[in-house]
Amino acid sequence: MAANVRRVRHERRLTQEELAERAGLSARYVGAIERAAVSASVTVLGRVAEALGLDPADLLKRSDKAE
Repeated sequence: MAANVRRVRHERRLTQEELAERAGLSARYVGAIERAAVSASVTVLGRVAEALGLDPADLLKRSDKAE
């Protein structure tokens, strides 16, 4: 999830602060999600996915870099 959030955020040209604001989270928490320092709940996964315009399952798919 961490790599996918970061990749999509960069593709959308959003800062962590902008993503955090859209998802109703703190920028610090978004950073922790991207570093895989925290395990996001299903609720947070949904909020981040919605903020990025994705289905939550898309954030859980294995990224090409992980293969």
